[in-house]
Amino acid sequence: MSSARLAVSFRTLGCKVNRVESDAIASELLGRGCVIADADDADVIVINTCTVTAEADAKARKAVRQALRGRRSPVVVVTGCLAALDADGLRALGTRVVAEADKSRVAAAVSEALGLGSRAPARSGVRTGDGFRTRVSLKIEDGCDNFCTYCIVPFARGVPRAEPLDSLVRDAESLLAAGVREIVLTGINLGRYADGEADLADAITALAATGIQRLRLSSIEPPDLTPRLLQTLAATPAVCAHLHVPLQSGSDEVLAAMGRTYTTADFARYLAAARSALPGLVVTTDVIAGFPAESATDHARTVEFVQACAFAKLHVFRYSQRAGTPAARMTQVPATVRAQRASELRALGDRMRTAYVADRLGRTADVLVERIVDGIAEGTTRDYLRVRLPGAGISAGEVVEVVLSAEMVAPERSLPGAGSV
Repeated sequence: MSSARLAVSFRTLGCKVNRVESDAIASELLGRGCVIADADDADVIVINTCTVTAEADAKARKAVRQALRGRRSPVVVVTGCLAALDADGLRALGTRVVAEADKSRVAAAVSEALGLGSRAPARSGVRTGDGFRTRVSLKIEDGCDNFCTYCIVPFARGVPRAEPLDSLVRDAESLLAAGVREIVLTGINLGRYADGEADLADAITALAATGIQRLRLSSIEPPDLTPRLLQTLAATPAVCAHLHVPLQSGSDEVLAAMGRTYTTADFARYLAAARSALPGLVVTTDVIAGFPAESATDHARTVEFVQACAFAKLHVFRYSQRAGTPAARMTQVPATVRAQRASELRALGDRMRTAYVADRLGRTADVLVERIVDGIAEGTTRDYLRVRLPGAGISAGEVVEVVLSAEMVAPERSLPGAGSV
């Protein structure tokens, strides 16, 4: 098989970090002379897996089995968290399955699986991307040491590790030169960023100094909203006034059972400090419904606390047992009750988002236009509203000031997250 004809397809499951890592693998394969194709036309299918729950494992294995049935009998290269924890189980799904936990080696594994060796194929008129992109995620950290009782991720990804700050600055400069206007800083636990003496606040300052127009944090744990970080966010004009701060439960008893390191009073204090430092701050959050031993009273407290926090959006996860975690050995809430509580929380999230959008209507907002589709410009405000407006005379990459109307704001229900937790 010639390198010029090598077609690779991607299937990415799970979190935003996985999507960023898949993009990096795709970029390397493009540089090796591959083309990115649909699954039906692929010689190789790369599946980047999640293993946060038993349901996530089942979805990953199902994706592998589906890929093996491709009409071109593709090689299936599986990476990601499940490959780190159960490589042998994945290989047992078929002789054409290659499990590679080290994502830095996936491009080489693709080449080797097709008999190309580890050499980089010659370039052959390959496109180097999926079009002009104005908003790009930049992975700055990997790993977590929180060890929440429901989460297997620390075992799959290991302890926190930071990307070198000088390397991140070079990446940001390259993205800026390529036309990127917004960088979203991603990681498994952003607050654990530490490159020598440099912490997350230092990284934000250094990246903003490149001249990037917008910087956004993908997610930040409540205790990591330190005075130093908040001061840096407030002093950096490029930072978007939007934070995603996972709550998980509004019951102190459930938070303790989860192994979370704060109480609801702590969370409220962190939130108040953030809103004081960043006027107009919009906050979104994660909530887990039906955690083991969660009582009806615990659930009611969560609903009440979520309402009091006035979030702009909820990502609601229905708890699902994950073997190997302490929570899997706890007394489980019946599945029907979990589903009912998740549905109630999502309905609450829809009402909260409706209220948030209503409050924004009639106000001006800067919209970063990300693409033009059928004459309609689609983009994002600094406070993370998805907006659609007539695209005449507008180009991707522009920032346009608009007065928000109900017709502009893209409909969006409360998100169920990346699956159950």
